[in-house]
Amino acid sequence: MGVLKVFLAIAALPVVLTPLYAVVPPVSTLMLWSAITFQGMERDWVSFDEIAPVMVNSVIMSEDGRFCQHNGVDWQQLNLVLDSKKGPSRGASTIPMQTVKNLFLWQSRSYIRKGLEIPLAYYADFVLSKRRIMTIYLNIAEWGPGLFGVEAASRRYFNKSAKDLTPRQAALLTAALPNPILRNPAKPTRAMQSRARTIEQLARQAGGYNDCL
Repeated sequence: MGVLKVFLAIAALPVVLTPLYAVVPPVSTLMLWSAITFQGMERDWVSFDEIAPVMVNSVIMSEDGRFCQHNGVDWQQLNLVLDSKKGPSRGASTIPMQTVKNLFLWQSRSYIRKGLEIPLAYYADFVLSKRRIMTIYLNIAEWGPGLFGVEAASRRYFNKSAKDLTPRQAALLTAALPNPILRNPAKPTRAMQSRARTIEQLARQAGGYNDCL
């Protein structure tokens, strides 16, 4: 019974914490791990209005083009990936799914984790506004070992605040997200530069894709 109580308490944490995160800046599982293992952590929380709109547009157009249309899960994209022999990947994860994964789950890919992401993403999308989900996502995303959030990343890589990012810089930060440990926005590889150019072009077309923010 003791083990069951512990399991139920852990399972209830997202249900209890998600409404709290509507007003309280949260920490991610990776942040907690960095703190527990004394690896060091850098994160400066900023509000939505303190983030350059082009950064928001870059992330939406690159990571989740239907962010304003779905209710947390994009089944059209998810079914395509789940039917793939390669299994689930980042490509199927919406911004709400990535947010709850960073907040409550582990990082390695698996069907189990993907299955947990789905109800948590629906719940987060129901409880939190789209604007708040985006704010949390950009403040807990990892951009390097111990480096979390767009403000800390902007200052580390470009020596400026997130509100002052140029379209190119926002695109480079976004291009680094799939593999932030190996990708340096300040020293982009040729592949990163190419991806950033594409993201920059997409961000200019964000118009109707960001109307929920």
